[in-house]
Amino acid sequence: MKYRRVAITGLGLVTPLGMHVPRFWQELCAGTSGVSTIERFDPAAFRSRIGGEVKDFEPEKILGVREARRLDRFAQFALVAGRAAVADSALDFSGEDPCRCGVSLGCSVGGMTEFEEQHDRYRTSGPGRLSPFMIPRFMPNAASGTLSIELGLQGPNTTISTACASANQAVEHALGLLRSGQVDVMLSGGAEAALTPLALGGFCAARSLSTRNDDPRRASRPFDRDRDGFVLGEGAGIVVLEAWEHAERRGATIYAELLGAGTSSDAYHIAAPHPDARGAIRAMRLALDDAGRNPADVQYVNAHGTSTDVGDVCETLAIRQVFGEHAGRLAVSSTKSMIGHLLGAAGGVELIVTALSVRDGLVHPTINLDAPDPACDLDYVPGAARPLAIDCAVSNSFGFGGHNCSLVVGRVK
Repeated sequence: MKYRRVAITGLGLVTPLGMHVPRFWQELCAGTSGVSTIERFDPAAFRSRIGGEVKDFEPEKILGVREARRLDRFAQFALVAGRAAVADSALDFSGEDPCRCGVSLGCSVGGMTEFEEQHDRYRTSGPGRLSPFMIPRFMPNAASGTLSIELGLQGPNTTISTACASANQAVEHALGLLRSGQVDVMLSGGAEAALTPLALGGFCAARSLSTRNDDPRRASRPFDRDRDGFVLGEGAGIVVLEAWEHAERRGATIYAELLGAGTSSDAYHIAAPHPDARGAIRAMRLALDDAGRNPADVQYVNAHGTSTDVGDVCETLAIRQVFGEHAGRLAVSSTKSMIGHLLGAAGGVELIVTALSVRDGLVHPTINLDAPDPACDLDYVPGAARPLAIDCAVSNSFGFGGHNCSLVVGRVK
């Protein structure tokens, strides 16, 4: 079967480094950290008191009072990022068949703020005081549903929840729908707002997070010998994906081509990656095969790069296995070194980063890589951004539960 090509034509995001794509990209390439001490609640009681927090986000001003109040923070992020992506694409849905346009988003946990607030209300005042809007605010599919309603999109409307692989797998789902001809346009990516007391406490209990509380900006340090866990972040990254001929027909600006995707399961452990990295290896190989590319065709890998002991070593091993001798010629960098780990939204933001890298021929640095771990022996672009002609790039996302998904992005030719 001959598949239709898929174009990336619109970008929208909400991140700890802001909500304006050009400014975000500028800060990322400058090596600016968006990690800080948490301000939305008092973190004093927690082992980790830092996060990639979205600052200066005033939903009632951005969305209006009524819209803001009916949505949890994660869905607010999705709506803002989705609107921005559509505006960036210059796509007018009034001229489209709504049944051939859809949404596929990733979200790991859903409306944690709403869940915690309503749980507190239940404990103090009983079930009679619960909000009738609790379920619509809390459910993980609230973000995709809100975007579909906002834009009048009557095609597929899905939410995928596979921990930190959620956004990439949502994009993979959208890619399949576009290739097969079922739809012409899909909004895809992910949204997450799990920087809440209960979620933070859970990750602290699991000893997953960095406790470098006295130096937040240097806490996320993927591939560094002194890394001590990941930094919890929040935000959203959403792209407009179009069938290539559809984008060309309307004269759209195309950032990059979405070439392929590959997904796998470790089938090993609910939280730890397989020590032989077999799931990550398979995901990358499947993605390259799906894209019709060889390992030697790739110049850049946007790493999952969480800053955890086991994860960073396993990803390095996987890249070595997939790319062989060519691995030493790859540029590899971690966006999470600057914004923390956005869980189900991470892949959406990192797909945007990968598309910009391909378009601009520029790779952002991995910051805080002061003393490389001997077991992490690739070129992680330490310290400073690097010009690099990129024809083909890979973006990795691996999640609790053994979920793995890699995307392949190509330069417009």
